[in-house]
This record gives sequence, C-alpha cells and structure tokens, in this order.
Amino acid sequence: MPGLPAPGALYRRALFGALPGTGRRRGRELPAVELGAAGVTVDPAHLADYDRVCGLRLADRLPATYLHVLGFPLSLRLMTAADFPIPLTGVVHVANRITVHRPVQVGESVDFRTYAENLRPHERGRQLDVVLVGSVDGEEVWRGVSTYLGKERAAGGGPRRDRGDRPAPPAASARWRVTPRVGTDYARVSGDHNPIHTSKLGARLFGFPRPIAHGMWSKARCLAALESRLPDAYTVDVAFKLPVPLPSTVAFSAATSGGGWDFALHGDRDGRPHLVGTVR
Repeated sequence: MPGLPAPGALYRRALFGALPGTGRRRGRELPAVELGAAGVTVDPAHLADYDRVCGLRLADRLPATYLHVLGFPLSLRLMTAADFPIPLTGVVHVANRITVHRPVQVGESVDFRTYAENLRPHERGRQLDVVLVGSVDGEEVWRGVSTYLGKERAAGGGPRRDRGDRPAPPAASARWRVTPRVGTDYARVSGDHNPIHTSKLGARLFGFPRPIAHGMWSKARCLAALESRLPDAYTVDVAFKLPVPLPSTVAFSAATSGGGWDFALHGDRDGRPHLVGTVR
C-alpha cells in the first residue's frame, strides 16, 4: 500500500456493514493476502501523548506496544475486508504476543507487513491470529501476534475452558484507578475507536453494561510498571481475561520467574482476573 490507511474510515465501513441488510456474506477461509506499508515514521508529539496515556516514561526508545499502535491501521484494513472471516464489530481481542528483537528509536523508519493465519474453532465461535511485523532496513525488529475471537451462535468446537474454582489473586504491588477517560484517550492515540470503549450505548449494544478499557491499554500500562527492568530483547505474552469496566480500580501484581516476569491485573475488590502475562 502507498501508506497507512485512515482508521476512522475503516471503522465506519465496519459499522455500516453490521447494519441489518447491509452486510456481505463472510468467507469461511482466511484470504491469502498480505498487506505492507513502507517508510512509516514516528511523530514525537504523538509518541509523547501515547506515553502519557499509558503511564510510560517519555523517551526516544519506542515502547513495545507503541509499534502495535503504529502499524494497527494496516491490520485494521486487513480485518475490514469483505471476505475476512470474522466481522470487526463485536470481535474480542483474547491474547497478544509481542517480540522485541532490538530497541527501535524514534528517528527510525519502519516497514510493516500484516497477514492473518491459524483460523480455528473455539467453544464460542472461531478465532484467528493477525500477525504484524515491523522491519528496519530489511531486518525484522518487532513482531506482534493478536488473537481475535469472533463469537457465533453455533458453537465452533475447540477446547473448553476450565471452569473450576478461581484461584486467589496474587498480592498487589500497585493499584490503579481506571477512569472513563482511559477509553477516549486511548482511542485518540491508538486510532482504535471501537464504541465498546468510548460509548455507553455502543458498549450496551455488544452486551457490556458500560464501556470497557482497551486490552492493549491494559498491556501497555502493565509494561509501564516494569519498564525500567525490561531487557533490550524480550517477548511479552498476555491473555486478556475479563474486561476492565470504566470506571474501576484494578490491582497489578508482578513477580520474577524464569529469568523474566509473571504479571497480572485483577479487580481490586472482587479479584476478578483481567489480564495475565509473562515477559521472557
């Protein structure tokens, strides 16, 4: 592609396609398509705004999660194609894995490519992985894999979740108040304007009593708490559990493990799990 697409237009297309009588029939297979955009640069003011929203320190080194935001419009273009098997509206982001091969600095130009793979059944529908790769001068420096679930009325099969007793949450090392502004501010800096994060009506249309925080904000906020202890190269893997309602108070916990970190985000009062992750 000649450049990154505008995410606002893509969201409008997805919302229009969700209206009764306007949607097209979805494909049953993944399209054999890879999209790319070269020479993507960073606006330092935008990076600083993102850092503030996510609680990150201001620096010329790009946070691992910022490259997800930088290349997200390309993945969004892939996911809003008419033949993409899972509609964007109502999709659930269930996991995200990011591998940082080396630090990327604000002055570097990044080439992105994105594709989807591993369409598979799930007990509540179907899920797939959207891969986004960032390269500098032909060298892969960053890779993100986002797993999305498309809920369907007919069960898709696949492994069932363990619904046994919930273990007690680990002791909290920090507590954060998550206000409704988190939804609107993160939408502004990320380009992810899904109404379940920014609108009470939009959230209710998809079964949430009030807006919920973006999963990638939660991941970025957790990495901000570990920022000074992260190596130059690492993989950070998270599973998004229950949504973080806006507003709410969440408890963050982290412990060293296997030369890296295990971390989690829970509800401060009820201990409900919102996110569990590892850094290795």
